[in-house]
Amino acid sequence: MSTVAPASTLAVSATGGFSDAELAALRADFPILGRTVRDGRPLVYLDSGATSQKPRQVLDAERDFYERHNAAVHRGAHQLAEEATDAFEAARAAVAGFVGVDADEVVFTKNATEGINLVAYAMSNAATAGPESARFVLGPGDEVVVTEIEHHANLVPWQELCKRTGATLRWLSVDDEGRLDLEGLDTVVGERTKLVAFTHASNVLGTMPPVAPIVARAREVGALVLLDACQSVPHGPVDLPALGVDFAVFSGHKMLGPSGVGVLWGRRDLLAAMPPFLTGGSMIEVVRMEGSTYAAPPQRFEAGVPMAAQAVGLHAAVDYLRALGPDATGMARVAAHEHALTESLLAGLAERPWIRVIGPTTTDQRGGAVSFVVDGVHSHDVGQVLDDAGIAVRVGHHCAWPLHRRFGITSTTRASFGPYNGLDDVRSLLVGLDQVRDVFGAGS
Repeated sequence: MSTVAPASTLAVSATGGFSDAELAALRADFPILGRTVRDGRPLVYLDSGATSQKPRQVLDAERDFYERHNAAVHRGAHQLAEEATDAFEAARAAVAGFVGVDADEVVFTKNATEGINLVAYAMSNAATAGPESARFVLGPGDEVVVTEIEHHANLVPWQELCKRTGATLRWLSVDDEGRLDLEGLDTVVGERTKLVAFTHASNVLGTMPPVAPIVARAREVGALVLLDACQSVPHGPVDLPALGVDFAVFSGHKMLGPSGVGVLWGRRDLLAAMPPFLTGGSMIEVVRMEGSTYAAPPQRFEAGVPMAAQAVGLHAAVDYLRALGPDATGMARVAAHEHALTESLLAGLAERPWIRVIGPTTTDQRGGAVSFVVDGVHSHDVGQVLDDAGIAVRVGHHCAWPLHRRFGITSTTRASFGPYNGLDDVRSLLVGLDQVRDVFGAGS
């Protein structure tokens, strides 16, 4: 990020996050944060859990690619094709380094949802793919385990996989505080479990399930583990191999990058044994009329012309996030900064008895997504009043319908942070919620 002070002059705030001067410089990189909405009100963007805003550096990287290097990746032999391919593979290496993995273990997908579907469909295809794919084969009597806090992207693909294979879907429950109930772990994850898929951080509750005991139990029974890291990778340092999981997914658009690009990471030996999901050009080794063989990963899973400009933009986002701290420690500072914002918001909500937070009310083992209900007021009405004040939050079930049913509610209002948010944004939200109370008589 060009406008942040060099490492030697960084003034770390008391929380370990960004100083006021740094935050102001950071926000200046995001053109959209300078606009007004709803009759000239300054935009307060608190919907980064849905999608983050993009700094100029990301926008410029995509524009530069199209203006100077645009060509089909991995196809042509001319100079532009070589430049485009080099930029695409450089992006892969940068993303891999960001989460502590090797570049050949990173598969670019359209988004995290596609990454999860890729694994689910590869497991469907395993039955006819040959003996090297035997470990992925599912059938009647086998089980897939998820949790009650998953959003639809990490639930529906597994439901469909079970339909296709005859396997059974099971799940771990959530307690009233919004924490995962691990008392049933040894029962739910058993000898028949072939795969355990769970989120690293809930997009509704903010809850961060304990990874270690779930992975340990999966290892005991020989099950694979997929981690949905959509709400963790954008908000703090994540070392995927250290977590012990086999697969992980995350989206570019939630981490300051473009839409249209996501990441599936898989352990090398697993990707090498896994059959492809989509077939066609660029993912092949040899093609004859009688049949085809497939390229080694990651190209095996990237059929067709890939999203080169989006990958280049994601590379710029990775560089930007790392540069937010000295010696590429930006993600640690992002985590500290957003932790302080979450703590402040939870404290402000606790002072308003007519508001009920759904999920943990402390910052212990939780991310920055804070969902709540306002007594007697539908979340859509809450969102309307906040929107009229220029405050963008998300309302509804946040693609986590079963989780809302678990808490006996149909919808919530959710505030979620990005590194560009500050305490002023938290104050604006709390003032806006007081206006909701005044308009609708909440709690009276």
